[in-house]
Amino acid sequence: MQVDDAAGRDLRADLLLRGGHVIDPRHGLDGPLDLAIAGGKIVGVGPDLPTAGAARVIDVAGLYVTPGIIDMHAHVFATHARSRLSLDPHLHTFSSGVTTVVDAGTSGWKDFDQFVTTVIEPARIRVLAYVNIVGAGMGSGGLGGAWEHEAGEMQPAPAAAVAAAYPDLVVGIKTAHYWARRPFDAAHRPWTAVDRALEAGALCGKPVMVDFFPWLPERPYEALILEKLRPGDIHTHVFAQQFPIVDDAGKVNEALFRARERGVIFDLGHGAASFWFRNAAPAIGQGFVPDSISTDLHTGNVNGVVGDMVTTMNKVLNLGVPLADVIARSTVAPAREIGHPELGHLGVGAAADVAVFALDEGRFSFVDCGRARLVGDRRLRCALTLRAGEIVYNPEGLGLPEWPDAPPEYWTLAP
Repeated sequence: MQVDDAAGRDLRADLLLRGGHVIDPRHGLDGPLDLAIAGGKIVGVGPDLPTAGAARVIDVAGLYVTPGIIDMHAHVFATHARSRLSLDPHLHTFSSGVTTVVDAGTSGWKDFDQFVTTVIEPARIRVLAYVNIVGAGMGSGGLGGAWEHEAGEMQPAPAAAVAAAYPDLVVGIKTAHYWARRPFDAAHRPWTAVDRALEAGALCGKPVMVDFFPWLPERPYEALILEKLRPGDIHTHVFAQQFPIVDDAGKVNEALFRARERGVIFDLGHGAASFWFRNAAPAIGQGFVPDSISTDLHTGNVNGVVGDMVTTMNKVLNLGVPLADVIARSTVAPAREIGHPELGHLGVGAAADVAVFALDEGRFSFVDCGRARLVGDRRLRCALTLRAGEIVYNPEGLGLPEWPDAPPEYWTLAP
């Protein structure tokens, strides 16, 4: 099949997604368009692309076609020796339209090489990562491992060196769990983890993602977002219960808007304990929508309140964020935040990472980390996922023949 791309060149297409509603926030697309793919890349986007001679045509009429979803906060170092947090990166990802998953600091600078060889390189899904400022990486549970609180494990130079050694895989530096519930002392100063992560980020020229607990007055939340974090640094778990997102009258904390003006990024990072409707609903209602949507997916929440990325997106959708904005905060926004602008869009020449969603209407319930319920009327459901042009999730068999019409090999006993 021959199609014309935006530059007028004839390109051969292997697969045509026909009749869908394309949402590509980066390119301002939000309407009925076809999508042509060849050689693992997008070769054409436009109305009524010709189907004659196509190697394969899949009718996606009535469905939404979006860039592959980016979950920029998950835990997928499944071979990590010290943590039971991580899932295999292929679980609960393709089924949500996720084509890029970012591990948020499970690995430290001591064991990142192992992460690369045992998980990242063999994966069919794209896996990127933050390097933990703690050399031995992340432990299980909300307070982590004992080593995560030791200043000697937090060494900026080795962390930055790992980022420099793997510039295409490492998206930043992560700090988490540090000294959340105990009084500070000489060995555990209030800002040690944050300061050393920021030093590592400055050395390697990459952002820092912070998982933070403002338990004592020596480490206030406003100081983190208004003084410590730099433009482009990321505060994840923004709607967790411990943060002063809204005051007693339900008004959003002005510090959040001021921090956003400084360039600080606010990521949702759902997690087992970090997304509460009592913070999210008033904040979103007053215009403070998280810059990016992510799951913090791990073994402790995959069968609990999180489930997967599309469920997290649905919670934001049913809190009143328009569909195109939900897609933007799950594609082009995280791509920008992690320093990979080549991802998260459907432009000609981009990798053919594509998600196709149905938007069901009805009565649906969603649960937050306090086990409270939100009832909504819409639900995205992933119908098809392509990773580099390959179909990796197709539960309803889009484009496949009905079984009585299956080709001869279907009726032949396989060896």
